[in-house]
Amino acid sequence: MLKVGICGTIGSGKSTVCHIFEDMGIPVYFADERAKNLMVSSPELIHKISDAFGAECYKGGTLDRRYLASQIFGDDAKRLLLNSIVHPAVCDDFVAWAECQSSAYVLVESAILFESGLDKVIDKTIAVVVPQQIALERAAARDGVDIKAVKARMAVQMSAEQLASMTDFTIENINRDTLQQQVVQVDNLLRKL
Repeated sequence: MLKVGICGTIGSGKSTVCHIFEDMGIPVYFADERAKNLMVSSPELIHKISDAFGAECYKGGTLDRRYLASQIFGDDAKRLLLNSIVHPAVCDDFVAWAECQSSAYVLVESAILFESGLDKVIDKTIAVVVPQQIALERAAARDGVDIKAVKARMAVQMSAEQLASMTDFTIENINRDTLQQQVVQVDNLLRKL
């Protein structure tokens, strides 16, 4: 089974592209959603997070995201520690999920594909790119925040240019008509591998 990673900056439209692939019958694993789910459903992960950050992380058996965020905010060592716990669990979960699929290939969507280590368990990569101003406007409108807040998030991500240089395929998400055509072209190429 061919495993394909799809990444892009905030506001690039990764989810939109993934939904087009899904409409074409390609299974998509959304890494961020699964990470959140695993952090509340995996006994092993819950235990590791509690050991690392204290029992306060799980008040009444529920993950206290604000508390956990307060523990890692501004502390790179703690953020890296949390990532070292969660990212391998997500990689393992993705591989197990992919083995259960029966399509020509599967996609894993992740904003931090390379940073999380998911790139080590995939065969091909796709970058969804868009000019920065469009990405800023889309993300601000979607999240209900100002452009300054989006710029701060973008500052800690790889740029669209960096991602495009590191991936096998690039999809430019400027308008819906050409987007659909590009997805079909990449799908055709992936089916031939």
